[in-house]
Amino acid sequence: MKTLIATALIIASSASYAHDNSFSSESCNVDLNGGININAKEIIFSKNKSPLYTITNNDTLIIKGEEVTLTSHQKSLIRDYSSHIRDVVPEVKSIALDAIDLAIDGVNLAFNELLGEGNNVSADLTTQLTTIRGEVDAEFNKQNSFYIDEDGFSGKDFFGDDFEQRIESAVESTIKNSLGTLMIAVGQEMLFSGGDMDAFETKMDDFGELIGNEMETRSEGIEKRGEALCQSIMVIDEMEEQLKDSIDEISNYNFITASSKSSHNKI
Repeated sequence: MKTLIATALIIASSASYAHDNSFSSESCNVDLNGGININAKEIIFSKNKSPLYTITNNDTLIIKGEEVTLTSHQKSLIRDYSSHIRDVVPEVKSIALDAIDLAIDGVNLAFNELLGEGNNVSADLTTQLTTIRGEVDAEFNKQNSFYIDEDGFSGKDFFGDDFEQRIESAVESTIKNSLGTLMIAVGQEMLFSGGDMDAFETKMDDFGELIGNEMETRSEGIEKRGEALCQSIMVIDEMEEQLKDSIDEISNYNFITASSKSSHNKI
């Protein structure tokens, strides 16, 4: 059960942002080499919390408080770069929340099958996961801004080890507090099997496989969206390279490095 939930939430982590200065999955790697703060009016690029340059109104480049004179072509590059970065944020949020919803569905599928609809175990664990979901939602909506750097969202490793530990703790504490209920349910299932341990194990294996297949099917859509998100970030990486080639003032800055399984070099 814990593995099932962890699997669903790992999708959220890999599809959005993981620890160790990057996010990665089997087919996607993204490294951030600084901080990016996105709000309604501007995108601020920083290093060690110190702003290096800012894009305001999607097409104006500000360095050290001064607007950089840009050609129409350079403004177009800035506009595309800014727009693509903004477009990624809601998809990151959507994938993360949908992955947690997937975990909640898995909890209910498992415990409702074993204990029946409306059982306390499912309700308690769903409540805890829903609380965590609310925190993730709030993190993305905080002050209508979004900040991410080498350490994670809002300067902390939001989807890292601590996040996974919270999920595991929620599962473990709920099962521990409901051990009596679970033991009774298991005992009843054994009685229905006539005390035949082999028949009971086969039924439990079939039950686990059924839930696993159901969750895998549901997770495929999230995984595909994660792959599409990776491609979007690779496009942003390529746009950054075009900006660096076109605008001398930011030629030495490299905030985003992205690669897929088939492309390990910076594009």
